[in-house]
Amino acid sequence: MFLIRTIDHTASGREIVRERELDQASLMIGRAAENDIHLPDLAVEQKHLRIEPATGGQLKIEAVGTLGFAIDGRTVTSAMIDPHEGAEIMLGSAILAITQQSDTRAVELTIRQAPSSEGRTDAKRGFALETTLPGKRAMSWAFVAAILLAFLAIPAVSHLTRERIKPDAERAGQVVFDASWSAGALSRAHHSLENNCEACHVDAFVAVRDETCLTCHAEIGDHAAAPRLADGRAPHGLGESFQWAVAGVFGKEGPGACTTCHTEHEGPTRMEPASQQFCADCHASLDTRLTDTSLGNASDFGKRHPEFKPAIFTELRQEKPLRISLGDKPKEKSGLKFPHEVHLDPQGGVARMAIRLGASEGYGAPLACKDCHTPTSDRIGFEPIDMEKNCESCHSLVYDKVGGTFRTLRHGDVAEMLADLRAMDRAPRRPIVTGRSRPDKFARGGVYYSNFGSPLRSLVGIDRALAPGGVCGECHLPAITNGQPDVMPVNLPERYFVHGGFDHGAHRQEKCSTCHDAGTSRLSSDVLLPDLKSCRECHQGEGAVKAEVPSSCAMCHSYHVPGGPMPEDHPDKRRDEVALLNWWER
Repeated sequence: MFLIRTIDHTASGREIVRERELDQASLMIGRAAENDIHLPDLAVEQKHLRIEPATGGQLKIEAVGTLGFAIDGRTVTSAMIDPHEGAEIMLGSAILAITQQSDTRAVELTIRQAPSSEGRTDAKRGFALETTLPGKRAMSWAFVAAILLAFLAIPAVSHLTRERIKPDAERAGQVVFDASWSAGALSRAHHSLENNCEACHVDAFVAVRDETCLTCHAEIGDHAAAPRLADGRAPHGLGESFQWAVAGVFGKEGPGACTTCHTEHEGPTRMEPASQQFCADCHASLDTRLTDTSLGNASDFGKRHPEFKPAIFTELRQEKPLRISLGDKPKEKSGLKFPHEVHLDPQGGVARMAIRLGASEGYGAPLACKDCHTPTSDRIGFEPIDMEKNCESCHSLVYDKVGGTFRTLRHGDVAEMLADLRAMDRAPRRPIVTGRSRPDKFARGGVYYSNFGSPLRSLVGIDRALAPGGVCGECHLPAITNGQPDVMPVNLPERYFVHGGFDHGAHRQEKCSTCHDAGTSRLSSDVLLPDLKSCRECHQGEGAVKAEVPSSCAMCHSYHVPGGPMPEDHPDKRRDEVALLNWWER
Protein backbone atom coordinates (compact mmCIF):
# COMPACT_ATOMS: atom_id res chain seq x y z
CA MET A 1 0.00 0.00 0.00
CA PHE A 2 1.29 3.48 -0.92
CA LEU A 3 0.37 6.94 0.41
CA ILE A 4 1.10 9.47 -2.36
CA ARG A 5 1.59 13.05 -1.11
CA THR A 6 2.07 15.80 -3.75
CA ILE A 7 3.34 19.25 -2.64
CA ASP A 8 2.82 22.26 -4.95
CA HIS A 9 3.27 26.00 -4.38
CA THR A 10 1.08 28.96 -5.32
CA ALA A 11 2.47 32.16 -6.88
CA SER A 12 2.63 33.71 -3.42
CA GLY A 13 4.67 30.77 -2.10
CA ARG A 14 1.91 29.02 -0.11
CA GLU A 15 2.11 25.20 -0.07
CA ILE A 16 -0.72 23.05 -1.43
CA VAL A 17 -0.61 19.39 -0.23
CA ARG A 18 -2.65 16.70 -1.96
CA GLU A 19 -2.79 13.11 -0.65
CA ARG A 20 -4.13 9.87 -2.14
CA GLU A 21 -3.79 6.19 -1.30
CA LEU A 22 -3.03 3.38 -3.72
CA ASP A 23 -3.79 -0.12 -2.43
CA GLN A 24 -1.45 -2.03 -4.72
CA ALA A 25 1.86 -3.80 -4.47
CA SER A 26 3.87 -1.82 -7.06
CA LEU A 27 4.02 1.64 -8.63
CA MET A 28 4.83 2.76 -12.16
CA ILE A 29 6.29 6.25 -12.52
CA GLY A 30 6.76 8.14 -15.80
CA ARG A 31 5.66 10.87 -18.16
CA ALA A 32 2.71 8.91 -19.58
CA ALA A 33 -0.67 9.81 -18.08
CA GLU A 34 -1.60 6.16 -17.37
CA ASN A 35 1.25 5.78 -14.87
CA ASP A 36 0.46 5.58 -11.17
CA ILE A 37 2.55 8.72 -10.68
CA HIS A 38 2.48 11.13 -13.61
CA LEU A 39 5.49 13.47 -13.93
CA PRO A 40 5.01 15.93 -16.87
CA ASP A 41 8.73 16.49 -17.46
CA LEU A 42 10.58 15.93 -20.74
CA ALA A 43 13.55 14.65 -18.75
CA VAL A 44 11.38 11.71 -17.63
CA GLU A 45 10.63 8.76 -19.94
CA GLN A 46 7.09 7.59 -20.72
CA LYS A 47 7.58 4.69 -18.31
CA HIS A 48 10.67 5.56 -16.34
CA LEU A 49 10.90 3.34 -13.24
CA ARG A 50 9.00 0.77 -11.20
CA ILE A 51 8.81 0.46 -7.40
CA GLU A 52 7.90 -2.95 -6.03
CA PRO A 53 8.36 -4.82 -2.76
CA ALA A 54 11.37 -7.08 -2.20
CA THR A 55 12.42 -9.52 0.50
CA GLY A 56 13.05 -8.31 4.03
CA GLY A 57 10.59 -5.41 3.83
CA GLN A 58 12.75 -3.59 1.31
CA LEU A 59 11.68 -1.92 -1.90
CA LYS A 60 13.21 -2.53 -5.29
CA ILE A 61 13.49 0.48 -7.58
CA GLU A 62 14.38 -0.32 -11.17
CA ALA A 63 14.54 1.78 -14.33
CA VAL A 64 12.22 0.52 -17.04
CA GLY A 65 13.87 2.32 -19.93
CA THR A 66 17.44 3.24 -20.78
CA LEU A 67 17.66 6.29 -18.52
CA GLY A 68 18.60 5.86 -14.93
CA PHE A 69 17.64 7.91 -11.90
CA ALA A 70 19.40 9.68 -9.07
CA ILE A 71 19.11 8.31 -5.57
CA ASP A 72 20.82 9.97 -2.63
CA GLY A 73 23.12 11.85 -5.01
CA ARG A 74 24.11 8.77 -7.11
CA THR A 75 22.87 7.99 -10.62
CA VAL A 76 21.87 4.31 -10.99
CA THR A 77 19.47 2.13 -12.98
CA SER A 78 18.50 -0.15 -10.08
CA ALA A 79 18.54 0.15 -6.31
CA MET A 80 17.32 -1.54 -3.14
CA ILE A 81 16.16 0.69 -0.29
CA ASP A 82 14.77 0.25 3.20
CA PRO A 83 11.69 2.51 3.46
CA HIS A 84 12.09 2.72 7.24
CA GLU A 85 15.48 4.44 6.72
CA GLY A 86 14.16 6.56 3.84
CA ALA A 87 15.58 7.54 0.49
CA GLU A 88 15.33 10.39 -1.98
CA ILE A 89 14.93 9.86 -5.71
CA MET A 90 15.34 12.62 -8.30
CA LEU A 91 13.60 12.33 -11.65
CA GLY A 92 14.00 15.39 -13.83
CA SER A 93 12.91 18.33 -11.70
CA ALA A 94 10.90 16.20 -9.26
CA ILE A 95 12.15 14.86 -5.93
CA LEU A 96 10.46 11.73 -4.56
CA ALA A 97 11.04 11.14 -0.83
CA ILE A 98 10.27 7.54 0.27
CA THR A 99 9.60 6.81 3.97
CA GLN A 100 7.60 4.36 6.08
CA GLN A 101 6.51 4.75 9.67
CA SER A 102 7.17 1.78 11.93
CA ASP A 103 3.56 1.51 13.05
CA THR A 104 2.01 1.57 9.58
CA ARG A 105 2.20 -0.71 6.59
CA ALA A 106 1.74 2.12 4.03
CA VAL A 107 4.81 3.43 2.25
CA GLU A 108 4.73 7.26 2.07
CA LEU A 109 5.95 8.83 -1.17
CA THR A 110 6.20 12.66 -1.11
CA ILE A 111 6.59 14.45 -4.46
CA ARG A 112 7.87 18.03 -4.70
CA GLN A 113 9.61 20.19 -7.29
CA ALA A 114 13.32 20.76 -6.69
CA PRO A 115 14.68 24.38 -6.61
CA SER A 116 16.50 25.36 -9.82
CA SER A 117 19.90 25.39 -8.08
CA GLU A 118 19.48 22.30 -5.95
CA GLY A 119 21.99 19.58 -6.59
CA ARG A 120 24.13 21.48 -9.06
CA THR A 121 27.11 21.83 -6.72
CA ASP A 122 26.89 18.48 -5.02
CA ALA A 123 29.48 16.90 -7.29
CA LYS A 124 31.92 19.79 -6.84
CA ARG A 125 31.43 20.29 -3.14
CA GLY A 126 34.53 18.38 -2.23
CA PHE A 127 36.68 20.65 -4.39
CA ALA A 128 35.21 24.04 -3.25
CA LEU A 129 37.19 26.57 -1.17
CA GLU A 130 34.38 26.80 1.35
CA THR A 131 35.29 23.34 2.59
CA THR A 132 38.77 24.54 3.62
CA LEU A 133 38.29 28.26 4.47
CA PRO A 134 37.00 29.57 7.80
CA GLY A 135 33.35 30.40 8.18
CA LYS A 136 31.71 33.41 6.60
CA ARG A 137 31.45 35.31 9.87
CA ALA A 138 35.13 34.88 10.68
CA MET A 139 36.15 35.88 7.16
CA SER A 140 33.88 38.95 7.29
CA TRP A 141 35.53 40.19 10.46
CA ALA A 142 38.97 39.49 8.99
CA PHE A 143 38.15 41.55 5.90
CA VAL A 144 36.83 44.41 8.04
CA ALA A 145 40.05 44.43 10.06
CA ALA A 146 42.19 44.37 6.90
CA ILE A 147 40.23 47.26 5.35
CA LEU A 148 40.48 49.38 8.50
CA LEU A 149 44.20 48.68 8.74
CA ALA A 150 45.06 49.34 5.08
CA PHE A 151 42.73 52.23 4.32
CA LEU A 152 42.34 53.98 7.68
CA ALA A 153 45.08 53.14 10.16
CA ILE A 154 48.04 53.18 7.76
CA PRO A 155 47.02 56.44 5.96
CA ALA A 156 46.20 58.13 9.27
CA VAL A 157 49.48 57.14 10.96
CA SER A 158 51.62 58.05 7.94
CA HIS A 159 49.78 61.38 7.67
CA LEU A 160 50.40 62.26 11.31
CA THR A 161 54.07 61.21 11.25
CA ARG A 162 55.00 62.75 7.88
CA GLU A 163 57.52 65.58 7.50
CA ARG A 164 55.76 68.93 7.07
CA ILE A 165 57.14 70.52 3.90
CA LYS A 166 55.98 73.10 1.38
CA PRO A 167 53.73 71.54 -1.29
CA ASP A 168 55.71 70.48 -4.33
CA ALA A 169 53.96 69.29 -7.48
CA GLU A 170 57.13 67.51 -8.62
CA ARG A 171 57.37 65.43 -5.46
CA ALA A 172 55.22 62.42 -4.56
CA GLY A 173 53.27 62.50 -1.33
CA GLN A 174 54.46 60.85 1.87
CA VAL A 175 51.10 59.49 3.03
CA VAL A 176 50.59 55.80 2.19
CA PHE A 177 47.35 54.55 0.61
CA ASP A 178 45.74 58.01 0.75
CA ALA A 179 44.59 57.66 -2.87
CA SER A 180 41.90 55.29 -1.61
CA TRP A 181 40.20 58.29 0.02
CA SER A 182 40.07 60.29 -3.21
CA ALA A 183 36.58 61.34 -4.26
CA GLY A 184 37.59 61.56 -7.94
CA ALA A 185 40.23 62.77 -10.39
CA LEU A 186 41.64 66.30 -10.02
CA SER A 187 41.17 69.09 -12.53
CA ARG A 188 43.72 69.76 -15.27
CA ALA A 189 45.28 72.61 -13.32
CA HIS A 190 45.98 70.37 -10.31
CA HIS A 191 46.57 67.10 -12.14
CA SER A 192 50.21 67.03 -11.04
CA LEU A 193 49.05 66.69 -7.41
CA GLU A 194 47.21 63.40 -7.96
CA ASN A 195 49.81 61.52 -5.87
CA ASN A 196 50.31 64.25 -3.29
CA CYS A 197 47.05 64.58 -1.36
CA GLU A 198 48.66 66.26 1.64
CA ALA A 199 49.68 69.19 -0.55
CA CYS A 200 46.12 70.46 -0.11
CA HIS A 201 44.75 68.33 2.74
CA VAL A 202 47.21 69.50 5.35
CA ASP A 203 45.22 68.45 8.42
CA ALA A 204 43.30 65.19 8.61
CA PHE A 205 39.51 65.48 8.38
CA VAL A 206 39.71 69.28 7.97
CA ALA A 207 38.52 71.07 4.83
CA VAL A 208 41.10 72.73 2.58
CA ARG A 209 41.74 76.27 3.79
CA ASP A 210 42.66 79.49 1.98
CA GLU A 211 46.11 79.66 3.57
CA THR A 212 46.94 76.34 1.90
CA CYS A 213 45.84 77.60 -1.52
CA LEU A 214 47.95 80.75 -1.11
CA THR A 215 51.04 78.60 -0.61
CA CYS A 216 51.16 78.18 -4.39
CA HIS A 217 48.85 81.00 -5.54
CA ALA A 218 50.53 83.78 -3.57
CA GLU A 219 50.38 86.30 -6.42
CA ILE A 220 46.65 86.08 -6.99
CA GLY A 221 44.69 89.14 -5.90
CA ASP A 222 41.49 89.39 -3.93
CA HIS A 223 38.27 90.50 -5.57
CA ALA A 224 38.28 93.29 -2.99
CA ALA A 225 39.56 93.82 0.53
CA ALA A 226 38.14 91.17 2.87
CA PRO A 227 36.06 93.59 5.03
CA ARG A 228 34.71 95.19 1.88
CA LEU A 229 33.73 91.81 0.48
CA ALA A 230 31.93 90.88 3.67
CA ASP A 231 29.97 94.15 3.72
CA GLY A 232 29.02 93.88 0.06
CA ARG A 233 27.94 90.23 0.11
CA ALA A 234 24.21 89.64 -0.17
CA PRO A 235 22.58 88.17 2.98
CA HIS A 236 21.94 84.42 3.02
CA GLY A 237 18.57 82.78 3.26
CA LEU A 238 17.59 80.56 6.18
CA GLY A 239 18.47 77.31 4.38
CA GLU A 240 21.83 78.57 3.13
CA SER A 241 22.73 79.91 6.57
CA PHE A 242 22.01 76.49 8.07
CA GLN A 243 24.21 74.78 5.47
CA TRP A 244 27.11 77.12 6.22
CA ALA A 245 26.66 76.51 9.94
CA VAL A 246 26.93 72.76 9.41
CA ALA A 247 29.96 73.20 7.13
CA GLY A 248 31.66 75.32 9.78
CA VAL A 249 31.48 72.43 12.24
CA PHE A 250 33.74 70.45 9.88
CA GLY A 251 36.27 73.25 9.54
CA LYS A 252 35.05 74.67 6.24
CA GLU A 253 35.65 78.40 5.91
CA GLY A 254 32.73 80.71 5.30
CA PRO A 255 31.44 82.32 2.08
CA GLY A 256 34.17 83.81 -0.06
CA ALA A 257 36.68 81.05 0.63
CA CYS A 258 38.59 79.55 -2.29
CA THR A 259 36.71 76.26 -2.09
CA THR A 260 33.36 78.04 -2.41
CA CYS A 261 34.00 78.39 -6.14
CA HIS A 262 36.98 76.15 -6.82
CA THR A 263 35.67 72.64 -6.24
CA GLU A 264 37.93 69.69 -6.94
CA HIS A 265 37.70 65.93 -7.57
CA GLU A 266 35.20 66.41 -10.39
CA GLY A 267 37.34 64.98 -13.17
CA PRO A 268 40.19 66.20 -15.41
CA THR A 269 38.32 69.21 -16.78
CA ARG A 270 38.78 72.97 -16.82
CA MET A 271 36.95 75.08 -14.31
CA GLU A 272 33.70 76.44 -15.70
CA PRO A 273 33.32 80.24 -15.64
CA ALA A 274 31.20 81.65 -12.86
CA SER A 275 27.52 81.93 -13.71
CA GLN A 276 25.85 85.29 -14.16
CA GLN A 277 23.81 84.74 -11.01
CA PHE A 278 26.99 84.31 -8.97
CA CYS A 279 27.93 87.92 -9.77
CA ALA A 280 24.38 89.26 -9.62
CA ASP A 281 23.90 88.00 -6.06
CA CYS A 282 26.09 90.88 -4.88
CA HIS A 283 26.21 93.36 -7.76
CA ALA A 284 22.47 93.53 -8.49
CA SER A 285 21.95 95.71 -5.41
CA LEU A 286 25.51 96.54 -4.36
CA ASP A 287 24.79 100.22 -3.65
CA THR A 288 22.31 99.29 -0.91
CA ARG A 289 25.10 97.68 1.15
CA LEU A 290 28.13 99.69 -0.01
CA THR A 291 26.72 103.20 -0.13
CA ASP A 292 30.10 104.73 -1.05
CA THR A 293 30.78 102.52 -4.06
CA SER A 294 31.38 104.04 -7.48
CA LEU A 295 30.32 100.84 -9.22
CA GLY A 296 26.87 100.81 -10.75
CA ASN A 297 24.46 97.96 -10.09
CA ALA A 298 24.61 95.18 -12.68
CA SER A 299 22.78 91.89 -13.04
CA ASP A 300 22.40 91.25 -16.78
CA PHE A 301 24.45 92.73 -19.63
CA GLY A 302 21.43 93.01 -21.90
CA LYS A 303 19.00 94.38 -19.32
CA ARG A 304 20.82 95.98 -16.43
CA HIS A 305 24.39 97.15 -16.82
CA PRO A 306 25.89 100.62 -16.30
CA GLU A 307 27.43 102.58 -19.15
CA PHE A 308 31.14 101.90 -19.64
CA LYS A 309 33.54 104.03 -17.60
CA PRO A 310 36.98 104.15 -19.23
CA ALA A 311 39.95 105.54 -17.31
CA ILE A 312 41.08 108.67 -19.16
CA PHE A 313 43.14 111.79 -18.44
CA THR A 314 40.81 114.78 -18.55
CA GLU A 315 43.44 117.45 -17.75
CA LEU A 316 46.99 118.12 -18.86
CA ARG A 317 49.66 117.04 -16.39
CA GLN A 318 47.06 114.97 -14.53
CA GLU A 319 48.69 112.37 -12.25
CA LYS A 320 46.03 109.64 -12.36
CA PRO A 321 43.30 108.88 -14.88
CA LEU A 322 39.65 109.24 -13.92
CA ARG A 323 36.89 106.77 -14.66
CA ILE A 324 34.19 108.71 -16.53
CA SER A 325 31.03 107.37 -18.14
CA LEU A 326 30.97 107.41 -21.94
CA GLY A 327 27.45 108.77 -21.61
CA ASP A 328 28.97 112.05 -20.38
CA LYS A 329 30.88 112.48 -23.68
CA PRO A 330 34.31 112.92 -22.03
CA LYS A 331 37.29 114.59 -23.73
CA GLU A 332 40.78 113.18 -23.37
CA LYS A 333 43.77 115.44 -22.69
CA SER A 334 46.72 113.27 -23.61
CA GLY A 335 49.20 116.05 -24.44
CA LEU A 336 49.29 114.94 -28.09
CA LYS A 337 47.88 116.34 -31.31
CA PHE A 338 46.82 113.53 -33.59
CA PRO A 339 43.88 113.77 -36.01
CA HIS A 340 42.88 110.25 -37.10
CA GLU A 341 40.84 111.65 -39.98
CA VAL A 342 43.92 113.15 -41.67
CA HIS A 343 45.88 109.93 -41.41
CA LEU A 344 43.06 107.65 -42.60
CA ASP A 345 41.85 109.81 -45.51
CA PRO A 346 42.50 107.64 -48.61
CA GLN A 347 42.71 110.75 -50.82
CA GLY A 348 44.79 112.94 -48.52
CA GLY A 349 48.44 113.86 -48.41
CA VAL A 350 49.27 111.19 -45.83
CA ALA A 351 47.91 108.52 -48.17
CA ARG A 352 50.03 109.84 -51.05
CA MET A 353 53.13 109.90 -48.86
CA ALA A 354 52.51 106.29 -47.75
CA ILE A 355 52.19 105.23 -51.38
CA ARG A 356 55.39 107.09 -52.28
CA LEU A 357 57.32 105.47 -49.41
CA GLY A 358 56.43 102.07 -50.85
CA ALA A 359 56.57 98.55 -49.50
CA SER A 360 60.25 98.88 -48.56
CA GLU A 361 59.19 101.12 -45.68
CA GLY A 362 56.24 98.94 -44.77
CA TYR A 363 53.61 100.96 -46.64
CA GLY A 364 52.69 101.21 -50.33
CA ALA A 365 48.97 101.92 -49.83
CA PRO A 366 46.87 104.48 -47.92
CA LEU A 367 47.26 104.12 -44.17
CA ALA A 368 45.06 101.65 -42.33
CA CYS A 369 44.68 100.92 -38.62
CA LYS A 370 47.07 97.96 -38.82
CA ASP A 371 49.94 100.19 -39.98
CA CYS A 372 50.23 101.70 -36.51
CA HIS A 373 48.30 99.37 -34.20
CA THR A 374 50.08 96.01 -33.93
CA PRO A 375 48.20 93.24 -32.07
CA THR A 376 49.95 91.50 -29.21
CA SER A 377 50.84 87.83 -29.62
CA ASP A 378 47.63 86.74 -27.88
CA ARG A 379 45.57 89.11 -30.11
CA ILE A 380 43.82 90.51 -27.04
CA GLY A 381 45.49 93.93 -26.90
CA PHE A 382 47.90 96.05 -28.95
CA GLU A 383 51.55 96.97 -28.65
CA PRO A 384 52.34 100.55 -27.53
CA ILE A 385 52.88 103.08 -30.32
CA ASP A 386 56.60 103.66 -30.91
CA MET A 387 57.76 106.95 -32.48
CA GLU A 388 60.77 105.49 -34.27
CA LYS A 389 58.86 102.48 -35.57
CA ASN A 390 55.42 103.90 -36.34
CA CYS A 391 55.90 107.63 -36.99
CA GLU A 392 59.43 108.54 -38.09
CA SER A 393 59.02 107.30 -41.65
CA CYS A 394 56.91 110.40 -42.27
CA HIS A 395 57.76 112.65 -39.30
CA SER A 396 61.53 112.95 -39.63
CA LEU A 397 63.67 114.10 -36.69
CA VAL A 398 66.74 114.91 -38.84
CA TYR A 399 68.36 118.21 -37.84
CA ASP A 400 71.79 118.12 -39.49
CA LYS A 401 73.80 116.52 -42.25
CA VAL A 402 77.50 115.79 -42.04
CA GLY A 403 78.78 114.50 -45.34
CA GLY A 404 76.43 111.68 -46.25
CA THR A 405 75.27 111.10 -42.67
CA PHE A 406 72.08 112.57 -41.20
CA ARG A 407 71.99 113.43 -37.53
CA THR A 408 68.68 112.71 -35.75
CA LEU A 409 67.21 114.26 -32.61
CA ARG A 410 66.76 111.92 -29.66
CA HIS A 411 63.04 111.40 -29.13
CA GLY A 412 61.56 111.20 -25.65
CA ASP A 413 64.03 113.47 -23.81
CA VAL A 414 63.50 117.21 -24.33
CA ALA A 415 66.63 118.18 -22.37
CA GLU A 416 68.89 116.08 -24.62
CA MET A 417 67.13 117.41 -27.72
CA LEU A 418 67.76 121.02 -26.62
CA ALA A 419 71.39 120.21 -25.80
CA ASP A 420 71.94 118.79 -29.29
CA LEU A 421 70.45 121.88 -30.95
CA ARG A 422 72.45 124.30 -28.77
CA ALA A 423 75.65 122.39 -29.47
CA MET A 424 74.95 122.64 -33.17
CA ASP A 425 74.47 126.42 -32.99
CA ARG A 426 77.79 126.86 -31.14
CA ALA A 427 79.88 124.61 -33.38
CA PRO A 428 82.94 126.21 -35.10
CA ARG A 429 82.28 127.59 -38.55
CA ARG A 430 83.76 125.79 -41.48
CA PRO A 431 86.89 127.56 -42.91
CA ILE A 432 86.72 129.49 -46.18
CA VAL A 433 89.05 127.67 -48.57
CA THR A 434 90.59 130.04 -51.24
CA GLY A 435 93.77 128.18 -52.06
CA ARG A 436 95.89 130.89 -50.41
CA SER A 437 97.39 130.85 -46.93
CA ARG A 438 97.41 133.86 -44.61
CA PRO A 439 100.77 135.32 -43.65
CA ASP A 440 102.46 135.23 -40.27
CA LYS A 441 100.22 136.00 -37.28
CA PHE A 442 97.07 136.03 -39.42
CA ALA A 443 97.49 132.35 -40.35
CA ARG A 444 95.45 129.59 -38.64
CA GLY A 445 96.65 129.35 -35.09
CA GLY A 446 98.04 132.87 -35.10
CA VAL A 447 97.02 135.47 -32.54
CA TYR A 448 95.17 137.49 -35.15
CA TYR A 449 93.43 134.58 -36.89
CA SER A 450 89.69 135.01 -37.37
CA ASN A 451 87.03 133.32 -39.53
CA PHE A 452 84.74 135.89 -41.07
CA GLY A 453 82.41 133.29 -42.67
CA SER A 454 78.61 133.42 -42.23
CA PRO A 455 77.24 132.06 -38.90
CA LEU A 456 76.34 128.35 -39.02
CA ARG A 457 72.98 127.27 -37.63
CA SER A 458 71.28 123.90 -37.45
CA LEU A 459 68.56 123.06 -39.88
CA VAL A 460 66.13 122.92 -36.92
CA GLY A 461 66.24 125.78 -34.44
CA ILE A 462 65.00 125.50 -30.89
CA ASP A 463 62.21 127.98 -31.46
CA ARG A 464 61.22 126.34 -34.72
CA ALA A 465 61.29 122.82 -33.22
CA LEU A 466 58.75 123.67 -30.51
CA ALA A 467 56.59 125.92 -32.67
CA PRO A 468 53.08 124.63 -33.54
CA GLY A 469 54.27 123.46 -36.95
CA GLY A 470 57.75 122.44 -35.86
CA VAL A 471 59.27 119.01 -35.74
CA CYS A 472 58.13 118.63 -32.10
CA GLY A 473 55.16 120.96 -32.04
CA GLU A 474 53.51 119.13 -34.91
CA CYS A 475 52.45 116.38 -32.48
CA HIS A 476 53.24 117.76 -29.01
CA LEU A 477 51.90 120.73 -27.07
CA PRO A 478 54.69 123.23 -26.24
CA ALA A 479 55.21 124.25 -22.62
CA ILE A 480 57.61 126.13 -20.36
CA THR A 481 59.07 124.23 -17.41
CA ASN A 482 61.29 126.12 -14.94
CA GLY A 483 61.81 128.80 -17.55
CA GLN A 484 63.03 126.32 -20.15
CA PRO A 485 61.28 125.26 -23.39
CA ASP A 486 59.48 121.96 -22.94
CA VAL A 487 56.53 119.87 -24.16
CA MET A 488 53.49 118.69 -22.26
CA PRO A 489 53.95 115.21 -20.77
CA VAL A 490 52.10 112.52 -22.69
CA ASN A 491 49.36 110.93 -20.60
CA LEU A 492 47.98 107.70 -22.05
CA PRO A 493 46.42 105.07 -19.76
CA GLU A 494 47.81 101.56 -19.96
CA ARG A 495 44.23 100.28 -20.13
CA TYR A 496 41.04 102.19 -20.64
CA PHE A 497 38.77 99.57 -19.06
CA VAL A 498 40.45 98.73 -15.77
CA HIS A 499 37.69 96.41 -14.53
CA GLY A 500 37.02 94.51 -17.73
CA GLY A 501 38.70 92.97 -20.73
CA PHE A 502 38.12 92.84 -24.46
CA ASP A 503 39.42 90.08 -26.73
CA HIS A 504 40.25 91.65 -30.10
CA GLY A 505 41.17 88.23 -31.46
CA ALA A 506 37.59 87.02 -30.99
CA HIS A 507 36.35 90.02 -33.02
CA ARG A 508 38.80 89.83 -35.91
CA GLN A 509 35.97 89.20 -38.38
CA GLU A 510 34.73 92.75 -37.67
CA LYS A 511 36.21 95.95 -39.11
CA CYS A 512 37.88 98.40 -36.74
CA SER A 513 35.42 101.09 -37.81
CA THR A 514 32.53 98.96 -36.51
CA CYS A 515 33.45 99.97 -32.96
CA HIS A 516 35.98 102.81 -33.39
CA ASP A 517 34.84 105.84 -35.42
CA ALA A 518 38.40 106.95 -36.18
CA GLY A 519 37.79 107.87 -39.81
CA THR A 520 35.84 111.02 -38.86
CA SER A 521 37.82 111.99 -35.74
CA ARG A 522 39.57 115.35 -36.19
CA LEU A 523 40.74 115.85 -32.62
CA SER A 524 43.01 113.80 -30.41
CA SER A 525 40.65 114.57 -27.54
CA ASP A 526 37.98 112.32 -29.07
CA VAL A 527 37.45 109.15 -27.03
CA LEU A 528 37.16 106.50 -29.73
CA LEU A 529 35.71 103.71 -27.60
CA PRO A 530 32.49 101.76 -28.21
CA ASP A 531 29.65 102.47 -25.80
CA LEU A 532 27.25 100.05 -24.13
CA LYS A 533 24.65 100.39 -26.87
CA SER A 534 27.05 99.35 -29.63
CA CYS A 535 28.13 96.22 -27.73
CA ARG A 536 24.52 95.24 -27.11
CA GLU A 537 23.95 94.96 -30.85
CA CYS A 538 25.59 91.52 -30.59
CA HIS A 539 25.94 90.79 -26.88
CA GLN A 540 23.07 90.21 -24.47
CA GLY A 541 22.78 88.56 -21.07
CA GLU A 542 23.57 84.94 -20.27
CA GLY A 543 19.99 83.80 -20.68
CA ALA A 544 19.18 85.79 -23.83
CA VAL A 545 17.48 83.66 -26.47
CA LYS A 546 17.63 85.85 -29.58
CA ALA A 547 21.04 87.40 -28.97
CA GLU A 548 23.86 86.65 -31.41
CA VAL A 549 26.22 86.13 -28.48
CA PRO A 550 24.66 85.33 -25.07
CA SER A 551 27.22 86.79 -22.67
CA SER A 552 27.72 86.15 -18.99
CA CYS A 553 29.70 88.44 -16.70
CA ALA A 554 32.75 86.16 -16.95
CA MET A 555 33.11 86.90 -20.68
CA CYS A 556 34.55 90.34 -19.88
CA HIS A 557 35.23 90.33 -16.14
CA SER A 558 37.51 88.29 -13.92
CA TYR A 559 36.85 87.68 -10.25
CA HIS A 560 40.49 87.78 -9.19
CA VAL A 561 42.39 91.02 -9.70
CA PRO A 562 46.14 90.28 -9.87
CA GLY A 563 47.06 93.86 -9.02
CA GLY A 564 44.31 94.32 -6.48
CA PRO A 565 44.17 94.10 -2.68
CA MET A 566 46.27 91.36 -1.13
CA PRO A 567 45.82 89.74 2.28
CA GLU A 568 46.94 91.92 5.19
CA ASP A 569 49.79 89.58 6.08
CA HIS A 570 51.07 89.25 2.49
CA PRO A 571 54.74 90.31 2.32
CA ASP A 572 54.22 92.14 -0.98
CA LYS A 573 51.02 93.91 0.03
CA ARG A 574 50.80 97.29 -1.70
CA ARG A 575 48.73 100.05 -0.15
CA ASP A 576 47.09 103.03 -1.84
CA GLU A 577 47.71 101.61 -5.30
CA VAL A 578 45.31 101.75 -8.21
CA ALA A 579 44.40 98.16 -9.05
CA LEU A 580 44.57 97.41 -12.76
CA LEU A 581 43.06 94.16 -13.93
CA ASN A 582 45.42 92.05 -16.03
CA TRP A 583 42.42 90.47 -17.65
CA TRP A 584 44.43 88.62 -20.28
CA GLU A 585 46.37 86.72 -17.59
CA ARG A 586 43.34 85.04 -16.11
